[in-house]
Amino acid sequence: MIMTYEEALDLLFNRHPAYERQGDAGYKPGLAMSEALDAATGYPHRRFRCIHVAGTNGKGSVTSMIAAALMTAGYRVGLYTSPHLVDFAERIRVNGECIAHDDVVDFVERSLNFDLPGVPSFFELTTAMAFERFARCEVDYAVIEVGLGGRLDSTNIITPVLSVITNVSLEHTSLLGDTVEAIAGEKAGIIKTGVPVVVGRADDVVRGVVERIAAEHDAPLVIADEVDGFATADGELRTPWGALRCDLEGDWQYENMTTAVNALFAIHEQLGLQWEHVVRGFADVSALTGLQGRWMRITSEVCKHFDPWRSRRLGEVRVIADSAHNPDAMRRAMAQLERECTGAVHLVLGFMADKDVDTMLALLPRDKACYYCVQASTSRALPAVELYNKMQARGFVVDSGYARVGQAFDTALMRAGKGDIVYVGGSMYVLGEFLRSL
Repeated sequence: MIMTYEEALDLLFNRHPAYERQGDAGYKPGLAMSEALDAATGYPHRRFRCIHVAGTNGKGSVTSMIAAALMTAGYRVGLYTSPHLVDFAERIRVNGECIAHDDVVDFVERSLNFDLPGVPSFFELTTAMAFERFARCEVDYAVIEVGLGGRLDSTNIITPVLSVITNVSLEHTSLLGDTVEAIAGEKAGIIKTGVPVVVGRADDVVRGVVERIAAEHDAPLVIADEVDGFATADGELRTPWGALRCDLEGDWQYENMTTAVNALFAIHEQLGLQWEHVVRGFADVSALTGLQGRWMRITSEVCKHFDPWRSRRLGEVRVIADSAHNPDAMRRAMAQLERECTGAVHLVLGFMADKDVDTMLALLPRDKACYYCVQASTSRALPAVELYNKMQARGFVVDSGYARVGQAFDTALMRAGKGDIVYVGGSMYVLGEFLRSL
């Protein structure tokens, strides 16, 4: 059987259980299938060293910062993240280069003949693909982002040299538990015996859970936001080792930088890492790793192929594309939007129906704000008309519901005045469709 890339993706997404498409029904907790896939592919994760990253927010940024610093130090680095924004291949990178479409097709075709105890989920199969790719490319390190939770996540068959938990807040409560304590326990499930663990931010409840589990595993623990010598000033993070700047924008990136720096220095002797590697890596994260959509400023330089009208508008209106999609992230994003906005703000928003939409709506600005409701092309998306009705009932100024993100963006761009901000977000899937429309 010879597939096209599109046929391989159709098989991955539509013939295997997929959380991206089905929500809770597509989530398969447990490691038995991942272990079976690992055996079927020759135990590839045993052939490289791993850094494992879990957490509610900031996982993608922290994994990319760590990968960028390692690449700058001269290592060959695998990077596994999810979800993708524009192309599935973004999920699996080696030194910033996406897996080739032909290699995706080859793996999917071979997977049809694997001797497995059932049908693997989309994420289980994708994780196996990533591990095999990294082994074949002979990476020195792979930075692995947890898909969902930690303890029962497909990635948790690895024994890393370092575990990282960025932060913990309420998310996926139907799967991970309805308290922060329960969710912290799931994320701390990536902690392994004797393996150092770095936690970015931990309140009393989270700290108690992580300290207990780390102690049970004799795992050295660092709480990054409690380490002395870190401060922010003049657009940079000041650390005990020197000052840092990062090309990822958003004030919350200082927290992610603090987490990533402490992670790197927890094993810096093993890594042979120099401070200059961190400085150069953090300064160029996006180019080195391909990370997009973190308080991303869309300018005419980014979109040089835009028609003259759009290009002119992008010179007059600030456009921000962002990945905030849960209450903790939305709270931070809206606080920064309020600080930056001197005129009106036009928000192109769409949410997944299984997210805490009502809490996020309570965080949105009302003064000089107009909303354009969109629905991402996934069955998990909250219908645009339902979001429109919710927002109208709460007294927001809502333009309409839109079937396409690009159409809503063009309308917002047309209506925005000089100096206004157009913000696109609410969901990684909305963000991905927006970037594809560019």
